[in-house]
Amino acid sequence: MLGRLGFAVLCTLSGCISVPAPATAQPDDTVDVRLLAFNDFRGSLLPPEGTSGVVEQTNGAAVEAGGAAYLAAFVKQLRSQSKNSLLYSVGDNWGSAGLESSMFHDEPVVDVLNSMGVTASGIGNMELVGGYDELLRLQHGGCHPVDGCRFRPEFTGASFPMLAANLTLANGTPATLPFTVNFVDDVPVGVIGVLPRDASQLTTSDLAFGDELSAIDRTADMLDFFGVKTIALLLHKGDDSAPGGPDACNLTTSTARRIAEQASPKVDAVFTAGGNRQHNCTVTDPAGYPRAFMQGASNGRGVSVIDVVVDRSTKDVLRDRTSSFNQIVTRDITPDRATAELVDSAKAMVESIAHSVVGTVTTNIGRDRVASGESALGNLIADAQLAKAAPAGAQLALTNPSGIRADLQSGPVTYGAVFAVQPFTNPLRVVTLTGAQLRAALEQQFGTRADGSPRHEVLAPSATVHYVVDDRAPIGSKVADLTVGGVPVAADGVYRVAISSFLASGGNGFTAFKDGRDAVDIGEDTDALTTYLSVHSPVARPATDRVGVR
Repeated sequence: MLGRLGFAVLCTLSGCISVPAPATAQPDDTVDVRLLAFNDFRGSLLPPEGTSGVVEQTNGAAVEAGGAAYLAAFVKQLRSQSKNSLLYSVGDNWGSAGLESSMFHDEPVVDVLNSMGVTASGIGNMELVGGYDELLRLQHGGCHPVDGCRFRPEFTGASFPMLAANLTLANGTPATLPFTVNFVDDVPVGVIGVLPRDASQLTTSDLAFGDELSAIDRTADMLDFFGVKTIALLLHKGDDSAPGGPDACNLTTSTARRIAEQASPKVDAVFTAGGNRQHNCTVTDPAGYPRAFMQGASNGRGVSVIDVVVDRSTKDVLRDRTSSFNQIVTRDITPDRATAELVDSAKAMVESIAHSVVGTVTTNIGRDRVASGESALGNLIADAQLAKAAPAGAQLALTNPSGIRADLQSGPVTYGAVFAVQPFTNPLRVVTLTGAQLRAALEQQFGTRADGSPRHEVLAPSATVHYVVDDRAPIGSKVADLTVGGVPVAADGVYRVAISSFLASGGNGFTAFKDGRDAVDIGEDTDALTTYLSVHSPVARPATDRVGVR
């Protein structure tokens, strides 16, 4: 049983919220609890468009779905159907968002989630793209250190905890809360957050990522020790699925399923994120009991619902009475007024900025990669960053193509279009590298991932950089004929390189950049592209001939 001391310890570790029963409620043998979750919201305040804005129904037909106001309306409806409910997010709450979110450093998204009554959120890689300090700011509040508070005069942060049981600082200190506990009709319900161990390849390297299963089992044991027997898991790691309706279980991969099957039997329900489609599956835990394992449609297009029945005496879930379904967030419901007003406010504040023309391009410039790994848009962005960084002595620029999220269309280019291309507003940094260090960084474009798949992450180079990739050479020796400004790179030479702060901190596996010295911050990537288009318009599509292949 969770006594006063145990409760105090848990609250100290995680923060606790009580969801009391109505005063007229009479105790009985069981407690019904509805667990709701959405995943990969990615700042989709407005209804997403294109394929990101439709969901396949049970009959195979597609229906338009998503939008924060519609999501909030469905959440209210689903919660009204149960006396006891808890709402979770499985992470990636922001990132890849529209200007109405990114312009304000995702503060409107936090406000929307607060308004919806999110109980707790897992942490995904998108929560970490801005760095650990920015995660803490979004959690605890405070104005952005560079831009201040643009959306409201004050920003108070998330009213819910963001959880990751396997995330630590480089020195081993826990970086975030591992779990939280909520009391529902006198029954403690714990929830654990876990993100992928390989998230370090997608985020900054000042954090350490532990094994998922070890973290889950360790945290579940701790909760169980303190009397918390009803436990949900927010696993920011998903499996892909074949086409099917919202409650199909047509998994084509098994990375998340393996964790759902092998995690401690103390965990009663598993919500996931990161897969390509929604699914509703049941797995068997190590003790032989059924366990719900599900994911909803991303970008606010779905809500996953797991209804559990808890034995009041044991405080544990009666697994054979669990039911689950995925609710599609269709747009045929009256949108939630408060959420709609918040979204409209953000949209109105950016509208004039979004429609201002900053330059023109003579033809479509896209992010599709050629055989070398280059793209025309990536090369253009690298050229823009070099132009921005030249006053700080930069001789070349390298940019991360995974941060490019939209194409430029022929004709006038608006500020909103630039923001869609680079929504993360990453700071740019100029660092000094030796020729050997520069070559080492380029070699890290190629290798083998943790799951055994080949790594081929070619950084977009500015026009001052040329080299050849020798596909026949072993890993670590693939870069040949490297030149900067037409001059062969010397191992002991010194070069000023413009990169994002994300890469400079070793993000996406480019740890060699951490050896850079004499760092100077020069602004943000979005501003670099905006300025370049303004100065050089009309801009033609650059050639993709900077990296050769043999």
